[in-house]
Amino acid sequence: MHILVVMDPIERVRIDKDTTFGFLLAAQARGHRVWYCQQRDLYSVGDRGHARCAPVEVRPVQGDHATLGEAEDLPLSSFATVWMRKDPPVDRAYLHATHLLDLAGRDTLVVNRPSGVRFANEKLYALHFPEFTPETMVTRDARRVRAWLAARDAPLIVKPIDGHGGYGVFLLEPGDRNVASILETLSEDGQRWVMAQSYLPAAREGDKRIILVDGEPLGAILRVPQADDHRGNIHVGGRVVYSELTERERAMCAALGPRLRADGLYFVGLDVIGGYLTEVNVTSPTGIREVLQLGGIDIGDAFVAWCETQVAARGA
Repeated sequence: MHILVVMDPIERVRIDKDTTFGFLLAAQARGHRVWYCQQRDLYSVGDRGHARCAPVEVRPVQGDHATLGEAEDLPLSSFATVWMRKDPPVDRAYLHATHLLDLAGRDTLVVNRPSGVRFANEKLYALHFPEFTPETMVTRDARRVRAWLAARDAPLIVKPIDGHGGYGVFLLEPGDRNVASILETLSEDGQRWVMAQSYLPAAREGDKRIILVDGEPLGAILRVPQADDHRGNIHVGGRVVYSELTERERAMCAALGPRLRADGLYFVGLDVIGGYLTEVNVTSPTGIREVLQLGGIDIGDAFVAWCETQVAARGA
């Protein structure tokens, strides 16, 4: 296959942690030819999407991990599959990039499907599965959150619905005099929606990332927060251990799988705390490198194999 990967600057990736780099290694190992571009390199001519892109060869040597060939302008339809792996935020530029990816052509597999990414806010999408989510409120009115917190004997977690990577996640304790200021800041005085959820004590044990390919769970890791932080995200210092799925988590994946497939969300990372679904990551989910290192499961290879099957079916 000829594959185009849209990602952040490749020279900056941490090859031991970067899922996109794992995809590149797997694709190359399976004999495919890969091109690289950044989001800014997408454009259209009429109704045909294009990219200014360069062939890339990768190797597992940090600092000497990628060699780019000469850049050229190619239609997106010349690729069997395009992988959109630009990290959040999902801002105006990101959304416009998904519109350009819509112009890839019917025979090009775009992962994840642009319309699915636009629909599936990573915080709000989970609310379609209330049997698996904690108590949740989404509002721009800080008074609603304060009233809910005042009526409780337990903390709340609050976060912006367009946040990512653990940024802007606060633990609110009843009686804390910082609550009003935190909510005013997060909501920008009522201009942005904020998600509030009941605090899950199991968060101290870790935030589980479950990785699904085409709705099927292939591996999971547990991100354990440091003693002085309530967040388990890897880039803020969370310790990573391999984890098996519980019966409830398997039921959760079985419930979400059909909807994910229908929405074209083929590579997804679920965030689960104490058996409760907190986020559905669809932009550039991470974790496959840790699953390989800790659990010996090569999800990158499985993902590329799945793409091969899908592309073959389109050409049948």
